[in-house]
Order: sequence, then C-alpha cells, then structure tokens
Amino acid sequence: MASANVPLPCQEQDKKMAYHKVTADQRAQGHSPYLDSDDLQATALDLEWDMEKELEEPGFDHFRLDGAVQRQLGHSQSPDFDLEPIQPSSSPKGRFQRLQEDPDYVSHYMRQAPKSNRCSFFQILKVFCTALIVFIFGIVVGYYARKKCPSPPTSQEPNNPHLYHEILEEIKAENIQQIYRDLLRSPREDDVDIAMKILVQWTSQGLEDVRLVNYSVLLDLPGSSSNTVTLKNNDECFYPSGQRCNRETKMLRSQDLLYSYAAYSAKGALEAELVDVQYGTVEDLIRIQATTNVTKKVALLKLGQSPLLYKLSLLEDAGFGGVLLYIDPCDLPKTTDLADKAFMVSLNSGGDPSTPGYASIDGSYRQNRPNLTTLLVQPISALLAKKLVSLPEDTVQKDRCIPLQMPAAGKKIISLNIQSVTTYKTISNVIGYLKGTVFPDRYVVIGSHHSSLNTYGGQEWASSTAIITAFLQALMLKVKRGWRPDRTIVFCSWGGTSFGNIGSYEWAEDLKRVLQRNVVAYVSLHNPVRGNTTLHPVASPSLQQLAAESQSFNCVEKTRCPGSNVSSVQIQGDSDYFINHLGVPATQFSYEDIKTSENSSFLSEALFPVHKTKTEELDPSFSLHETIAKLTGQVTLQIASEPVLPFSALDIALEVQNSLKVLVGDDIDIPQLLALASQLRDTAELFQSDEMRPANDPKERAPVRVRMLNDVLQSLEKSFLVHRAPPGLYRNILYRLDERTSQFSVLLEAREHCKLHLSNETMQAALSEVLNSISSAQVYFKAGLDVFESTLAGKK
Repeated sequence: MASANVPLPCQEQDKKMAYHKVTADQRAQGHSPYLDSDDLQATALDLEWDMEKELEEPGFDHFRLDGAVQRQLGHSQSPDFDLEPIQPSSSPKGRFQRLQEDPDYVSHYMRQAPKSNRCSFFQILKVFCTALIVFIFGIVVGYYARKKCPSPPTSQEPNNPHLYHEILEEIKAENIQQIYRDLLRSPREDDVDIAMKILVQWTSQGLEDVRLVNYSVLLDLPGSSSNTVTLKNNDECFYPSGQRCNRETKMLRSQDLLYSYAAYSAKGALEAELVDVQYGTVEDLIRIQATTNVTKKVALLKLGQSPLLYKLSLLEDAGFGGVLLYIDPCDLPKTTDLADKAFMVSLNSGGDPSTPGYASIDGSYRQNRPNLTTLLVQPISALLAKKLVSLPEDTVQKDRCIPLQMPAAGKKIISLNIQSVTTYKTISNVIGYLKGTVFPDRYVVIGSHHSSLNTYGGQEWASSTAIITAFLQALMLKVKRGWRPDRTIVFCSWGGTSFGNIGSYEWAEDLKRVLQRNVVAYVSLHNPVRGNTTLHPVASPSLQQLAAESQSFNCVEKTRCPGSNVSSVQIQGDSDYFINHLGVPATQFSYEDIKTSENSSFLSEALFPVHKTKTEELDPSFSLHETIAKLTGQVTLQIASEPVLPFSALDIALEVQNSLKVLVGDDIDIPQLLALASQLRDTAELFQSDEMRPANDPKERAPVRVRMLNDVLQSLEKSFLVHRAPPGLYRNILYRLDERTSQFSVLLEAREHCKLHLSNETMQAALSEVLNSISSAQVYFKAGLDVFESTLAGKK
C-alpha cells in the first residue's frame, strides 16, 4: 500500500501522459461515448501509433501492465479520467482496457511493428485489383444474360393492334375446314366421347389445364315409337313430318321421326278441337277467347315473333290442353326448304330440371319433374299444318307468300299422342384455362357447344367447335413464344345445349360464387353460321362499341367490310346463364339469312334435322367461318389484354334513356324514371371522363387505380337483373326482345298482360323493377366515383 505513494519514474509518467493525450483528444472532439465504426477505427489507429511510439523509447523493459493498471486505478480522483464501466464494443476507452487485459498485448504489437508502408500499398493494390476483376466479370455476365434473355418485344405491350393482328393472321379458313371435317369423320358418339375428342384436341394444341367436367342430369328423350297426329274427321294418321302413318315411312325415316318432339312436354293422349291461334299473342288470345271456349282445346301455334316459353305460358293460363307448333313458310328465308320437315324444341328454360337453381353434383336432392308444362306440345311440319287446315300445299302466288290461316268454317277434331322418356344421362363439359399474367383471377369465358342429339341442330356444333379450336391453335403459337394475356381466358365446350343449355347452367351453378367475382365477359360461338347473307353482331350495351370496332379492325384487308349494326337483343345458347344470372357483359357474332318478315324472330329455337353437307353448302370456302373466328378472337384478345377493360358505362346509360323515351306520350307515368335515367347518364359521363380516361394514359396507370376501375367496370350490368321475368324473357332488362322493339321487355310484357287481365298491378310491379334497377346502377356508379375521389384525396 505504501508503494502506491512512491513517485513514478519519468518514463512511466510520460506513458501515462501519452494515454491521457489520446483519450482526452477523443473526448474533446465532442463525440459521445458511443462512437460509430469510423470513429472506432480512427481511435484504434491513434492508439496504435502512440503505443508503438512509446514502446520504441528506452526503459520499456521495466514496463509492467499490471503495475500500470494499479497506478491508473490509484488516481481515480483525477479529473482527466473517466473509468466508469463501459461495454468493450461500445467505447474506444473500453476497447483499450480490453487490450490491456490481453496477456499477448505486448507481443502482439511487437510483431506488428516491423510492418512498413509497402505492405499497406500492396494491400490497397490487391483490393483495387479484386474490385476491378469483379466489375469486369459483372459486365460480361450481364451482357450474355441480356443476349440470352432479350427484353420483351414491342408486341408485348398492352393495347397493341399489331399483336392481335399477328395472332389472328394464323387463323385460316382451310384450317377451320379441316378441323370441322375431323370432328365429323367418326361415327356418331355419345356426349362423353365427343367431349373426350375435343379435350385431346385442345391438349395437343398446348393448352396446359384442360378438364372434363361431368354432370348426371335428367334428359327427356324420344320414346320407342314416333309421336302421331290423327285427323278424326277422316281418321287419317300422320307423323310430325306430314307423312302418313305406315311401316315403310317409319322404317325409312325412323330417327328423324323420333326426334321430332318437344323435350319436357307433358306425355299422354288428347282428343280435342283444333284452334288456330296464329302467333299466340295477347291480341290473338283476346280475339279467340271472345268467341270460343278454349279449355282443353289444341292450339295451332306458329313459332316466331316472341319466345316460345312465353307464348306457351299464355296458352297454359288460358286453359289450352295441347299445342301443335309449326313455322309458317312465309317467315322462312327463301333459300331454305323446310316445309316438309318437323323439328325439335326444348321447353326447358335452363339447367337440369331435377335440380333447379343448384348444381347437379353428387348428393344433390333430385326433384321429380318429368314435365315442365301441363301442355302436350308437338312440333309439326308446315306440310302437315296445311293438311290439318285443309289448305292447298302451294301457298305462293305470283312471288307473294300467303300466311297460313285456318278457314273460319268447319271444326277440326284431332287426336294427339305424345310419348317420351325421362332418364338420367351424363353430359360433359370441356373446360380449358389459359392463365393470365397480370390478373389471373379475372376470367374471359369463350364458349362453343357440342351435341350428340342425332342430326338435330345440324352440324352447327361442329362449326362452333372448329372455330374455337382454330382460335385456340393460333393463340397457343404466340403463347409458346412467351406471350400471355393479362387475364385468364377460359375455353368451354358445353354439353346438353339442345336440351336447355344444361352443361353451361350446371357448371356455372357449381362455381357460382367464383364466377360472380371473377368473370368479366362471355364471348359466345353458338351456331356461328346459320346463313350466308348478313353478319349479325349482338353485344350487351357496355360492349357495343368494342364489337363495332372489331369489325373495322378485321376488314382492313377486305374489299367488303361487314359494317353491321350492333344490337342488344336476346340470343339463343349458353350465354343465357352468364347474362341473366351473373350479369356478365356478353357478345356474339354469327352469319344469318335476311329475315323475310317481322315475325322471323326466335325461329332459331327450332332444331331441324340437317344433312351433313348443309354447312359446307352455306360456306363452301369456310371464309365466313374465318371471319367469325377473327371477329371473336379480336374481341376476346382485347378484353383479355387491355389494362383497362374496354367497357362503356355511358353506353349503358344511353340505352336506358332510349328504352324509356319510347314510352313518352303513352298512358304510363314515367317522369321519375326519366329524371333518374338523366342522373344516371350524368354520373356515367363523369365516371367515364374523370376515371377511365386518366387510367388509359400509361403514365397514370397506377396498379391499384386500374384494379379499382376494372372492378367497377366488370359489374356495371349486374344492377339491371330483375328478380323475376316472364318465361322466355331475359332477366337482364338491358336486352330487348328483338330489333323491332326498343323498350324494356318487362314493360312490354306488362302492358300486354294489362290488356289480357284488365289489371294495372303487373305494370306497376314492372315499373318498380325498372326504377329499382336504374336507382341501383346510379348508386353503384356514384359509389365508384366516391371511392376514387377518396383515394386521390388520400394520396394528395
């Protein structure tokens, strides 16, 4: 203890001074005790320099670390020292104390002393060379990587007409013809076999995800013998085609005779008076019921002018017991010769009749519904209709067609015998997915259909399937070179279409929740070539502009552009569920013959037996098939690849206004409807100008903004689904009955109902449905604007 008071030698005092100098200098610079790494490195260098300097001085042999520590601790009251405990890694002083406690401290620095500046130079040179080599290596790797994986070509850019042109150029008429003939080459097969053939074909084109989806459904098939109609006045028996009942006729045309029936009609026999109801309109029924008791009578009904199911519902309500259904030759195109042919119709509004409103999956409850009407319905040929009303077979005089009409004099008593068999059968859908890259959870569905219903429906299913397969083939060529659409394209070939769109209904009911959220559009290929005279494009209001533009795009290299007007009218086929239950925008292109009369609407509900060469007679070069394929492909590609969905909100508002304006001047009170429609138009204009135009500017395509906008656009038409619609009429009120009508079909039907029942309740209910639909759309558009305004305000 006494030795602690002995004065230190001068050398040791100098060493302490050196240490005081280093630590004091560190504190004097204003640093906190917790220095960063750069400060620690600088401190360590200073310490090393001072220590080396001290070690080189004489008398170092007498230096002892433990004595130094004791002496430092003995001067704990010195104002120049701060020896509070500090973590070694946190302070340069703590680090120096740790070094003092290292027994190898002296030898460590004694070994470092001989190093010269030349070593430091070589270290710097080595680091520099290493960095240079790494830099050069990175350049080489980047060059070859860029060469091996080039940047996407300009055709990859969205909204690129050149890309669409490249894909559609691969669609050739001769290719469609070859696919068509391959489909018909094999003998008749059942639905599953045909579906498997299509699945193999699509898979061979490179479509990765192709599935066969089966459902067990209730079908109404012909019985073992043909239905018959007997004229009791002279006891003559006829088959539906008009041939007399005999063994030779039955054997000669057995299949055609069997399939001349109405699926899901009531079964049995009925003998009653025949009543000519013409087209079965409300005016026809009012006229007939004023003079005739129609209870349990048989109506002689013409197909056309309005949906069959709607007319049958009127006849059923009136009390009729049976219906003989035919097509007046005056309503058929002059190029067709179907006077001696009966046909098939389906009385099923859609889906499996045993599971109405839900999917026919294993375990589903099956309802017993062999008949969907109380009427005995039998389609007959125009030839038989003439015989029943005792008219000469030739009704054409000097190029003028005389419509069929029963003479007022004389009663006709007929006996109607109908038999068919309801049984459960498996129908198959082929579903293939081409996944999108940007919005894979958004679907553009393109649908055709296949049929195994003998020869009924002609070979239209083969045309439909050939076109969708040719488009898929052209598309996959581009996919194999690295391109993919933004949205997922779902390719569908439906089964059971002839019986009431059963395949599409069951699949959509099975996946209803997913499809409600994900499907943005449906593109239909139902019976694409029914004639060869005129192009008939149909689209929902939001897609009318796109359908019109696609025609001009695809006729750039054509000498004659179709240029047909696009209308929003009811169409046949598997688009039904998507339009009327999901509220999905839809479009369809088809070739038809010029309609010969205003009553020619809805004649496509009849399925005639057509020989195999009929399609090739209509389109020998398959150029019409090629046109339909390219128009369909163009629309599909734009919907699937445009960053912003090419839907027009304003066109919907204009369609609503136009449908209401035709009611002005009638006895219907619609000022409130007109005011609400005007508000809808104003909101739609604001939405389309403020929201859609900026989003179409690539500089303002914020992903969140585009997604929000597309979510609004894809649900524009859902507001216009009414809760209930009369049989055969669309629930989606944006679609008119046909080109002749320009008002909402539910209001048109309600007005007819008021005439028949002398009640205004139906009209008031229909007006309320329309009012609620327009109000819902207005609220929806306004909510979309509010969301965008809130989002933009938040960003600002």
